Amino acid sequence: MSLLDPDAAAIASATAELPPMRVRGIAAIREALESVPHPPGLPVMAETEDRVISGPHGDIPLRVYRPALGGPAPVLVYFHGGGMCMGSIHSFEPLARNLAASSAATVVSVGYHLAPEVPPPAQFDDAYIATSWVAKHADELRVDVDRLVVIGDSAGGTLAAAVALAARDRGGPAIACQVLMYPGLDRDMAARSIFQNADAPILSRDDVLYLNETADSGQGYPDSPYRIPAYAADLGGLPPAIVVTAECDPLRDWGERYADRLREARVQTTLTRYPGSYHGFVMQSAYLARGRLAIAEIGALLRAKFAHPLPFRRTP
Repeated sequence: MSLLDPDAAAIASATAELPPMRVRGIAAIREALESVPHPPGLPVMAETEDRVISGPHGDIPLRVYRPALGGPAPVLVYFHGGGMCMGSIHSFEPLARNLAASSAATVVSVGYHLAPEVPPPAQFDDAYIATSWVAKHADELRVDVDRLVVIGDSAGGTLAAAVALAARDRGGPAIACQVLMYPGLDRDMAARSIFQNADAPILSRDDVLYLNETADSGQGYPDSPYRIPAYAADLGGLPPAIVVTAECDPLRDWGERYADRLREARVQTTLTRYPGSYHGFVMQSAYLARGRLAIAEIGALLRAKFAHPLPFRRTP
């Protein structure tokens, strides 16, 4: 695509011959993702720690990244991307480490169960349980429960938005901010960006359809806002939001429309569209200048929010 930055265009060209996702199949896609070596020069953490917590669908692995010792530190509960049916703590470790370094916050990466083997709403259930567990064990984790953020990319952004909704609705853990990076918040396949970027690199329109079909696992069309946050009738009373979109992403309009609705509901919202970028560009920050910039800007916004908390409760 001529709109892409030169570094993004080079990667797009190198992957142009890959067959569509539905031709490769979910097993092959997973294997390819998990086999990608971590790039050199990842931020060094002062400490990492693996935990396992219990959930209704089985054990949920967590990995804790601490960029500095001491505390209590702000905490990001991070949900990885992958269309709800691929990805892991391992394959998304580079992004988790970069987010910890840029925000100076402890990151808890959640290894939620994947569809279709474990059908929805398991992914949401795991995400909400993990967030609640972090809040309840803040002292043990040496984190500040008043500076708890949910954050995710792609499908992980969907989970972050869903957890924010459920925490509001259920009187769950107080969430200081939600960070939604090119999130899959909707199912509107008639959105303008879906057609504008139907043949985009990394994620095409048909890839979106295939991942949705795989993630649904024969459970029928989802109608819960905890699976499709755009279906929520009311976005009032939600935590402040940082929304990141990519110009050449089929899902771009889903994130931007949700950001507009948050603003209309009087939720403080920062929306940044990164031109010249495709879906998943933040995960490829080792190779993409725009990805490095996005991580730096997300981290800076979070540090500002941590340093200057609002002294009053949010109201719908």
